[in-house]
Amino acid sequence: MTDLTSLTLAEAKTGLANKSFTSLELTEAHLAAMEQARALNAYVLETPDQARTMAKDADARLAKGEAGNLEGVPLGIKDLFATKGVRLTACSKILDDFKPPYESTVTSQLWRDGAVMLGKLNNDEFAMGSSNETSAFGPVVNPWRREGSDARLVPGGSSGGSASAVAAGLCFGATGTDTGGSIRQPAAFTGIVGLKPTYGRCSRWGIVAFASSLDQAGPFARTVRDTAILMRSMAGHDPKDTTSVDLPVPDYEGALGRSVKGMKIGIPKEYRIGGMSAEIEKLWAQGAEWLKAAGAELVEISLPHTKYALPAYYVVAPAEASSNLARYDGVRYGARVDGRNIVEMYENTRAAGFGPEVRRRIMIGTYVLSAGYYDAYYLRAQKVRTLIKQDFEEVFAQGVNAILTPATPSAAFGIGEKGKADPIEMYLNDIFTVTVNMAGLPGIAVPAGKDAQGLPLGLQLIGRPFDEETLFSLGDVIEQSAGRFKPKRWW
Repeated sequence: MTDLTSLTLAEAKTGLANKSFTSLELTEAHLAAMEQARALNAYVLETPDQARTMAKDADARLAKGEAGNLEGVPLGIKDLFATKGVRLTACSKILDDFKPPYESTVTSQLWRDGAVMLGKLNNDEFAMGSSNETSAFGPVVNPWRREGSDARLVPGGSSGGSASAVAAGLCFGATGTDTGGSIRQPAAFTGIVGLKPTYGRCSRWGIVAFASSLDQAGPFARTVRDTAILMRSMAGHDPKDTTSVDLPVPDYEGALGRSVKGMKIGIPKEYRIGGMSAEIEKLWAQGAEWLKAAGAELVEISLPHTKYALPAYYVVAPAEASSNLARYDGVRYGARVDGRNIVEMYENTRAAGFGPEVRRRIMIGTYVLSAGYYDAYYLRAQKVRTLIKQDFEEVFAQGVNAILTPATPSAAFGIGEKGKADPIEMYLNDIFTVTVNMAGLPGIAVPAGKDAQGLPLGLQLIGRPFDEETLFSLGDVIEQSAGRFKPKRWW
């Protein structure tokens, strides 16, 4: 029998339906793989007993012919999603041993459809980071290595544990959240597929908030088809989330294989940034050629306010973070460091509980929201955000179906290589991804090639609001042309 962890999610579903193996066998194979891959530090909490129980229940439903969309499929969950009775930390010391008494809407929908939880996955603390080096549990290691080197590389962030686990075969798929590129960038760094859905497509209820107007949950998987299958279960209206949109959930998997003939694909000239590597430039041109060969029409477009996206994002996101993270004060839940009075207790708790990157963003956010600076920074950033959104609206109004861009400015870099002296160096990794969050649009990262050192590189497709189906169709074309990528096992 093939190694069960190397199957795709779609193949696992077929095998379960044909009784080629059981959910318990799939689950045991993944639990064994997780044990052997601790060097990657992808999981911060493994839940083997719960996984076996869920797998047995799934096998019982499969035997009765009552299979859900994800019946018996083992998944990993980013440690930002509340899982009832299972520790939730957001990879921060401040939440300590918090066990939520409720389940996030997204995970409850996965369990409703029969999925099995293997454990909670590592991420940057409170999702603040582009390399998964800010986690209180230590950095996640990318399963990919440069040819001829054993240097440890970052998997990207903030959903680095999710990306690393999927790429290394430690789960068939995983949940992630994307605030400024936290699904698409790690997917590109690890050679897998990651989708950031339209804002409002997936419920945010029960997910630890970073920046509420930007955060969106989405799936990671090894293929476009697998990502589409996961998306069907994750999406949907939730009355508990006022930003959730009440629209029917399409059959995303059905969009694969659809003709892309006649589709207009925009190539934004503003994404040709100075200093872009020749490899990324070449990959971008190659992706455009693949879509053209499939019958799509390429058009050059302009998104003039792109250059302001990164600075505007790093005003809006920290501002919302400083507001959202005010609730972590040591009073009701999580860690508490006592002081002589309540103010000192707040100060001591937050100083001990938050890591340096989270403290930095809270301070930036509090500053831009403070009296005298609100208009100069926050209000101005929100005006820029409106202009960025209008740029996209104008392009889509001209008949453009989707936009093709690079996903990242480079391949994965080494742990400890960036951002130590200058945090802005790390923020520049989000240069191709933040516009999508600022405009609330869907974006998908699909592996499209490798760099000279054998590391995966991804391309990004940006779609119209709630038109993830077109992204799956186009992503499928790129995947069929580029082939799939797998890291050589070293762990």
